[in-house]
Amino acid sequence: MEEVNDTAVAEFILSGLTKNPKLQLPLFFIFLGVYLVTVVGNMGMVILILFSSQLHTPMYYLLSSLSFIDCCQSTVITPKMLVNFVTEKNVIPYPECIAQFYFFGAFAVAECHMLAVMAYDRYVAIANPLLYNVTMSYQICLWMIAGVYGMGLVSATTHTVFLLRVLFCKANIIRHYFCDLFPLLELSCSSTFINEILALSFSAFHIIAPSVTILSSYIFIIVNILQIQSTGGRFKAFSTCSSHIMAVAIFFGSTAFMYLQPSSVSSLGQGKLSSVFYTIVVPMLNPMIYSLRNKDVKSFQKRMEELNNTAVAEFILSGLTENPKLQLPLFLIFLGVYLVTVMGNMGMIILILFSSQLHTPMYYLLSSLSFIDCCQSTVITPKMLVNFVTEKNVIPYSECIARFYFFCTFVVAECHMLAAMAYDRYVAIANPLLYNVTMSYQVCLWMIAGVYGMGLVSATAHTVFLLRLIFCKTTIINHFFCDLFPLLELSCSSIFINEILALSFSAFNIIAPVVTIVSSYIFIIVNILQIQSTGGRSKAFSTCSSHIMAVAIFFGSTAFMYLQPSSVSSLGQSKLSSVFYAIVVPMLNPMIYSLRNKDVKVSFKKLLKKLACSNTYIELLILFFGTLNIFLPILIINTSYIFIKASILRICSTEGRSKALSTCSSYISAVAVFYDSTAFI
Repeated sequence: MEEVNDTAVAEFILSGLTKNPKLQLPLFFIFLGVYLVTVVGNMGMVILILFSSQLHTPMYYLLSSLSFIDCCQSTVITPKMLVNFVTEKNVIPYPECIAQFYFFGAFAVAECHMLAVMAYDRYVAIANPLLYNVTMSYQICLWMIAGVYGMGLVSATTHTVFLLRVLFCKANIIRHYFCDLFPLLELSCSSTFINEILALSFSAFHIIAPSVTILSSYIFIIVNILQIQSTGGRFKAFSTCSSHIMAVAIFFGSTAFMYLQPSSVSSLGQGKLSSVFYTIVVPMLNPMIYSLRNKDVKSFQKRMEELNNTAVAEFILSGLTENPKLQLPLFLIFLGVYLVTVMGNMGMIILILFSSQLHTPMYYLLSSLSFIDCCQSTVITPKMLVNFVTEKNVIPYSECIARFYFFCTFVVAECHMLAAMAYDRYVAIANPLLYNVTMSYQVCLWMIAGVYGMGLVSATAHTVFLLRLIFCKTTIINHFFCDLFPLLELSCSSIFINEILALSFSAFNIIAPVVTIVSSYIFIIVNILQIQSTGGRSKAFSTCSSHIMAVAIFFGSTAFMYLQPSSVSSLGQSKLSSVFYAIVVPMLNPMIYSLRNKDVKVSFKKLLKKLACSNTYIELLILFFGTLNIFLPILIINTSYIFIKASILRICSTEGRSKALSTCSSYISAVAVFYDSTAFI
């Protein structure tokens, strides 16, 4: 069978939702947003139920399982769909297509039966409230959940086995955005009769059987509710079922429309539309429905908010130093570092974007590293600069948590991006002829997505457990930004889980990339030693030197900071190491990769020649320098007036303040008139 399929179709092309190029980018951002909301919403629901003792009931165990299914189902479909919006041809290999169909089938069927189980759970809760915890015990709940997943696996396995028997030798373009059954059967040049019979029979069973269970449960629920005498009691009983009814109606409506008709009657256009609902929209809606319409979940969220609000509403960042004589010099130094960082990294991205000779996997990864460095520096440095010009650098609780989340995301992403770049260098040296095949655009895209995924997972885990802490000690964070260990110092609740998470995640996010980098360089050295010419060896080593320097600086300071418990580490030491990996490294990376890289230097010279010869480029250059020569002085003026304002506020008398302000009023008027007219031109 493998030989037959190999001679027929080795890969498919997914046509996607639309071929209109104008809709590609808007749809990409829409579905990316939907996917992020889906993952955050469903995983948030799972974590909320896991760590809330009052939600440890059968109903919420089943709800957490539904959230897990929704998250997995969306992850099977949406990332590959997003790729279609940014590539001309969204190629999917035959094994990956079959695997995608298998897991999609398993989770879709599991969701059908999970909704039926949840309906039965609601019936037991209303019909026998006193015996609810006995009838729906933890063991019975576990068996029900196992049965739901069993149904999904059996159905997916059966469909997949019979799909593997089908011979695909027609056009390899799947007219859909994922590998679904009927679009695949359209491409078959062998009989699909058995597959269609299986699809209709299994779909009928997996839709009708849960539907009958749900309807039966709700008939009994209604009968029991009507026996309740009080109107308030009836309303309360109905309200416990409203969320479930909404989820059932949306899911089963779109699924039945898609599958309860033969492929000869169904339209693939209609199929795409209904598929969007039950594969992408429903997984996003479920956590919203169950959280917005569920009193237990909302009350727990309110209690958590009240708990945090009664403890600490804002923090004060102590900064790098409290010595007033060092404030202005440090402000100017770090302002310069930040400007160099932003200009260097954004310059690197623009250079790679507009230089066709740099459109290779190595430079795609380098542009992603530059983007990470720019974002990481922007999360930290501006707030740090404020500390140098104000007496108290106050940061609200919510902003502090948000900054920690994004900082953690970008730091972890940088760790894994450096590992991905090491692997890229190994492929380039070990298999130079197959480099563009092994490190294709699609592989590059998946690697970059994986890097950001690692960052998001790590940051989400840390932030969720950080939100559980109660901060009721001093509000002064002994650091220049909201980092983990300085925040843990202020907690008056147990931080044991946070420290374990910090050590385990930090160990993984440092050791795993380091092992990847070391392994890659061992293989690189082995391959380089096999090169006969000295010049060839020197050239091969030179392609790695920039990366080695970046890795050494970043991982050295990061490991020094995080691979030790907070009881051992000194906050003074952590500030120093944090300055390196949070501020200095993002500035150094573009310098290292530009000054020690011939391709970048050559491309930069070519770009300068283009700028000199092209009128369009000259206009862009004028616009750039014009903007620079307006906004840089404005930045200096604003900075000066921040210092002036801070000094004036220290003056006790009203007359003294008024006199000090009057000395600046004429200058402010002149600045406003000049720069308004200049900026307009």
